[in-house]
Amino acid sequence: MSTVLLHIENGVAYITLNRPEKYNSFNRDMALTLQAHLDACEKDDNVRCIYITGNGKGFCAGQDLSEFPSPAEIDFEKVVREHYNPVISRFRNIEKPIVAAVNGVAAGAGANLALACDVVVANKSASFVQAFSKIGLVPDSGGTFFLPRLVGLQRASALMMLADKVTAEEAVNMGMIYRAYDDEMFEQESKRIAATLAQMPTIGLGLTKRALNQSYNNNLNQQLELEKELQVKAGRTEDFKEGVNGFLEKRKPEFKGK
Repeated sequence: MSTVLLHIENGVAYITLNRPEKYNSFNRDMALTLQAHLDACEKDDNVRCIYITGNGKGFCAGQDLSEFPSPAEIDFEKVVREHYNPVISRFRNIEKPIVAAVNGVAAGAGANLALACDVVVANKSASFVQAFSKIGLVPDSGGTFFLPRLVGLQRASALMMLADKVTAEEAVNMGMIYRAYDDEMFEQESKRIAATLAQMPTIGLGLTKRALNQSYNNNLNQQLELEKELQVKAGRTEDFKEGVNGFLEKRKPEFKGK
């Protein structure tokens, strides 16, 4: 069976990391298959939201170190360049909303992959661990970029150096993730978020994502100029016209993602 499953339904692409016996830790096949699925979702106009979760008890435990014969034979340059960096780039550059539904432990690169998504939710039994320091490594997969911006430099430093386990509810309270749900409601609620996003104005959401990405580098004046440019593009969409008509006609608009 594939290491990454893809199922598309009602505008949502459901991507499931599928190595449950390894807590969905990454090997090369899994990384390349995920990239291929993301590329397909980007090109498919029927996909208006991407939902990523893990099969079994874990979301993703990071890199599967048992893939290599010994620590000395790990080609970190190749692994990071070919496996993880391309996934993070796709997460941020695909102009469709991506929901990470963290169903269990998210450790190392698995935690940082989740944090690179647009909306991150978890069940209350899930946890996040910056596990790199436990084996003498540096956080990768965008962790040193996203985590300080989410929780602040001081807290990010402590979490990365001490490798503390953060519960889902703690992650919500510190601004690391959006929401945590009771385990029995998690799948229903997380999929409800994806379904909602899939029925919203897709181009407008994608332009919002572009603006957020560029806000990391722009000063205020540059960001104001970018907002103006993107607002002009959004105002030319069919979904904007439908949204206005729905408001004026006192009905729920039916967005088409166009």
